[in-house]
Amino acid sequence: MPTRKKATKTRKPTSDALEVLHRRYVEGKPQMRSLLEEERSNSTVARQLCRIREKAGLSQRELAKLVGTTASVICRLEDADYEGHSLSMLRRIAMALNSRVEIRLIPASRKHLRI
Repeated sequence: MPTRKKATKTRKPTSDALEVLHRRYVEGKPQMRSLLEEERSNSTVARQLCRIREKAGLSQRELAKLVGTTASVICRLEDADYEGHSLSMLRRIAMALNSRVEIRLIPASRKHLRI
């Protein structure tokens, strides 16, 4: 009696390391997608804070003084692994740097959720 092959969804093979990682750790795993997006957000905020502070020509200590906090708080906010960004602190920093906070909600797509 002949054996039947299992019907499987075929995908195009890839050697793209990011695609391989996405397929292995994220694809089809909503919790992993959520964690990845949260880490991306934290990293984005940290990079933006650091970039705008440096563009203003300020050290962490100088910015902290303008904001009314300590340099260690600014250092922590600029750490990509920090998860406690508060909107009120971001507003205080923005005001000290003559900027404003803008929040956008962007539809999630596979492109945005890739590793």
